[in-house]
Amino acid sequence: MIKRTLPIVLLTCFTSWCRAGEVEKLSDGLLIKLDKNASHGTSRLRLQVVNEKIIHVTASPDETISSTPSLMAVETKSPATPWEYSEDKDTYILSTKSLQVAVNKTTGQIIYRYPSGKIIVSENPDGGRKFSPVNINGKQLYGIQQIFQVNPRAALYGLGQHQTGLMNYYGEDVDLTQYNSIAAIPFLLSTDKYGILWDNYSITKFGDPSTRKPLNALHLESKDGHSGGLSATYANKTNGKVLLKQIDSTINYEFLEDLDKLPKSFPLAQGKITWEGKLSGDQNGDYKFFVQSSGYLKIWMNGKLVLDKWRESWNPGPSQFKLPMQKGIAVPVRIEWIPETTQSFLSINLLSPTPAAYDGKAVFTSEAGEKLDYYFMGGSTMDEVISGYRQITGKATMPPQWALGFWQSRERYKTQAEIEQTVADFRKKKIPLDNIVLDWSYWKENAWGSQEFDLSRFPDAAGMIQRLHQDYHTQFMISVWPKFYEGIPNYQLFDQQHWLYKQNILNQQRDWIGKGYISTFYDAFNPNARQLFWQLLNEKLFSKGVDAWWLDATEPDILSNATIAARKKLMDPTAIGPAAQYFNTYSLENARGVYEGQRSVKPDQRVFILTRSAYAGIQRYGAASWSGDIAATFEEMARQIPAGLNYSMSGLPYWTTDIGGFFVEDKYDRPNPVGPALQEWRELNTRWFQYGAFCPLFRSHGQYPYREMFNIAPEGSEAFNTMLYYDQLRYRLLPYIYSLAGNVYHQDYTIMRGLPMDFGYDSAVYKIRDQFMFGDALLVNPVTVNKARSRELYLPKGDGWYDFYTGKYLSSGQHITATAPLSRMPLYVKAGSILPVGPVLQYTAERKPDTLNIYVYTGKDASFELYEDENINYGYERGAYSRIRFTWNEAGKTLQIGAREGSFPGMLEQRYFRIIFVDRQHPAAPDQPSGNELTTYNGIEKTIRAI
Repeated sequence: MIKRTLPIVLLTCFTSWCRAGEVEKLSDGLLIKLDKNASHGTSRLRLQVVNEKIIHVTASPDETISSTPSLMAVETKSPATPWEYSEDKDTYILSTKSLQVAVNKTTGQIIYRYPSGKIIVSENPDGGRKFSPVNINGKQLYGIQQIFQVNPRAALYGLGQHQTGLMNYYGEDVDLTQYNSIAAIPFLLSTDKYGILWDNYSITKFGDPSTRKPLNALHLESKDGHSGGLSATYANKTNGKVLLKQIDSTINYEFLEDLDKLPKSFPLAQGKITWEGKLSGDQNGDYKFFVQSSGYLKIWMNGKLVLDKWRESWNPGPSQFKLPMQKGIAVPVRIEWIPETTQSFLSINLLSPTPAAYDGKAVFTSEAGEKLDYYFMGGSTMDEVISGYRQITGKATMPPQWALGFWQSRERYKTQAEIEQTVADFRKKKIPLDNIVLDWSYWKENAWGSQEFDLSRFPDAAGMIQRLHQDYHTQFMISVWPKFYEGIPNYQLFDQQHWLYKQNILNQQRDWIGKGYISTFYDAFNPNARQLFWQLLNEKLFSKGVDAWWLDATEPDILSNATIAARKKLMDPTAIGPAAQYFNTYSLENARGVYEGQRSVKPDQRVFILTRSAYAGIQRYGAASWSGDIAATFEEMARQIPAGLNYSMSGLPYWTTDIGGFFVEDKYDRPNPVGPALQEWRELNTRWFQYGAFCPLFRSHGQYPYREMFNIAPEGSEAFNTMLYYDQLRYRLLPYIYSLAGNVYHQDYTIMRGLPMDFGYDSAVYKIRDQFMFGDALLVNPVTVNKARSRELYLPKGDGWYDFYTGKYLSSGQHITATAPLSRMPLYVKAGSILPVGPVLQYTAERKPDTLNIYVYTGKDASFELYEDENINYGYERGAYSRIRFTWNEAGKTLQIGAREGSFPGMLEQRYFRIIFVDRQHPAAPDQPSGNELTTYNGIEKTIRAI
C-alpha cells in the first residue's frame, strides 16, 4: 500500500553548514533562516530536491517547520537526485541538471530558472509569502499566501473543475471551495511548462484574495435617479401583478439563512423580481462580478445581455464576468430573476479592479495551514509537468476496460425489475452497453445508510447482479453515500465510537425524503471509521457482486446551501484537526477507504470509483469524477467543456458529465416534453451524446425524462440513430482509447487534452474553450447551440487535418465554418496520426481484438503504441501487458509494425491488421468500407510500404 511522506526537519541530518545561522545544507536540499520582519513573517524556508525538475518548498514563521504528514503527497521512492549548492553576495543557489533555484538572502524570494539562466517563474520580489495567525478550535494555525510573478503571454490552467465557463485563468479569480459541481484541485499548469501544486486543504482563493463586496460597494442609482440602491419590482410571474416596489442596495440571497431577507409578503415560488437603475465606481478598469444563482436569471449591463442562465432552484451555480468602467460614469443595469421554488438562491457580489499587488500574478491564499507548502514542477512539455504532479500525488490507476464503454443510469431505477428490463432492452435493440448504475434510495425510505436493499423492490439483489453478469455481460455500479439516518443500526455502530459529525443531529435538521429524516455523515478522516464504512459496504453490497462504487455528496454535502461557516461547523471536528483546516479533502479520504478496503478483500480486482467531489491525489485510489448535478441546458453543456479540460489539466485523467444534464426545466418533464420543447430535448441529448462519446468516461444520467436513448427518441429517428452511431463509434475506437488509458498509467498521459497541451506554440489556442484533443489524434468540436447546423472552429497550426468522416484534407492554422448536421459533430484527425479501429461491439469483452483496421493519416512522421493487458486485474502493475508499436516514415512512405514487447495471460499470439493509408489524394475514413488486404501479425516486426 502507499505510504505517506513525513517531511520532518532533522537538524542533525546535514552534511555541512554554510554561513552558520543562515543556511543549512541538508541531504536533500537547503534549510534557510530568514529575518522574520524582512520576509513577511517567514522565519524558516526549506527547499527539498524531489528530482531534477521538482522542488518542494515549505516555509514557516516559526523556528521549526511542521512535520504533519501530507494528505495529497505520497512517498516517491525515487533515487537521490544529484544537486549542487553555491552562493553569491545576495543569493543562495540550488542547482540540478535541469533547474537553477535562487533564493534571495534577505527576502527569501525564489526564482526558478533553466540552467541557461532564463527565468521560468519567480516568487514576488519580497518573497510573496504572508502568514496571518488564526486560532481555530484552540489550534494555532496561519492564514497563508504566496504570490508568483508569471509571464503575461502565458496561459494558466488546472485548479480543478469549475462551472463559470472560463478556460485560461490568467488574470482571473477562482474560488477553490468544494461544492456540488465544483471540484477544488490546487494545481496550476502553465503554457510556460511548469506547474505549482499548492499543498493546503483549506478553502483557497486563486487570484485577487480581496473579500467580495455587495452591490452597494458601487454607487447605485434607482431608475428614478435616487441614490443608494436599485429600483426593485416584486411581481407575480404568471400574471405580472406588481406586489411590491422598493429600493434594494444589495442582492444577497445565497444561502438558506439569507432567504429571510426577502420581503415577507413576496411568494418566492410564484414570483419575479426586476432590479433596474445605474451603477458607477470610483476607479477606472474592469470590475469583476460574481453571481451565484438558481432559477432563471438575466443580467444586462450597459444595454448588453451579459448573463442568461437557468439552474435548478435547489442547486445554485456560479457565473462571473467583467465590466469595464470609468470612474464616476454610470452604467445602466437591469436584472431579472424568476426564482421558481421556495428555496431558490441569488447573490451578486463584486470586486474592484485588481489591485497592483495582485494584478497579472498567480496568487494562492488559503484560510488555514500549519505551514506554507508547495511543489514547483518543471518539464519540457505540459505532459511532463503533469507527470511530476503524479509523481508527488500518486499514479492514476488503470480503470477496468469495461469502464471505458457506455454506462446507462437515471435518477433513478426504482426496482430490480426496471434494471433488468432496461439492460434486456439494450441487448435486444443491439445498443452497446457495459455498465448499469443504480442511484440512491434503493434502501427503505427511513434507512439511509443501512447499505441494504429494500426487499419489497429488490427481492434478490445478488441474483439480479449475477444475471446482469452472466446473461447480459453487464457490470453493476451502485450509489453509496457517507450519510446515516439517526438511530439506524449502522448509525449506532459509528456513534458509539464517536465517529460521526454530530452538529446536524444536534440541529435536528431534516432532509428532503418523505416526512424528512435527521442524518449526518461519518468522519472519513478517521482510519478506523473508514475501515468500518468499508466493512459495511463489503458485507452488504460487495459480497453480492457489486462491481464499482458511486460515491455521492462527498464535498461533504451534509446540508445543501448552508453557509460556509455552517458547513465547517457541520463537519467539526475531524479526527485530524479542525474542519476549516481540512475542508476540501473529505472526498480524498472517503475514496481512500473504499479503495484500500476493496483491495484488501479482492486484491486483484480493479477498484473503480466515481465520486462527486475530488481532491489532489484521488487518482491513486481508482477514482474518477463527474461534474455534479448540473442543469439540462445548452448553455450548461458549453460550460462542461472547459470544466472537464481544466479538471484533466489538473492531473486527474478520468472525468465525465451527466449526458443531457442532470436536472431539467419544467418544459421537459411535466409530464413529457412536446412541440418545440420535445425538439430541443432530443437535440440537447443528441449533441451532448456526441460530446460525451469523447470524454474519458461515457455516461448518461439525469432526472426524468428517462435517459435511455430509446426513451429520448424513437428508434429510426435521426436523434436515435445519431446517439446509436456515437455509441458504436466509442466501441470501434476502444483499441485507441484503451491504449490511451495504458499511457495514463505507464507514462502519466492525459486523455482529454486542452489544445495548448499539443499546440502550445500556437497562441491562438490559449483561450479556446470549446475544442479539445481526445488523445494525440482526434480534434473534438462539440456543438452547443440548439438548431445549429454549423459551427466556427479553429484548426491549430501543424501539418494539416483530415475530416474523420470523409478523409478530406484541410490545411492547418485556419478558422473555418464546419458543417454540423444533427447527425454529426465536427471531428478531425491530425496529419501524422495512426488510429486503430475495431469492430462494433455490444460490450467491451464481447470478443478479442483479433482484427483491426489501422488508419495511417500521412503528411508527417507518426507513431502509435497499441497497448493491451488483462483488462480487469492488477497484472499491469506486475508487468503483465504488451505493446505493439506502429511507426510511419513520411519520407520513405513505410509503416513499420514493431516486434511485440511484453506479454500477459490470454494474449493474442496472432492477429490481423488491415492498413489504410490516408493522404490528400486518397481520402479514406473509418465510416467508409475498405477493401485493403489483411496483414497477418504474429509478434514479429514487419514493414509495409504505401502504394
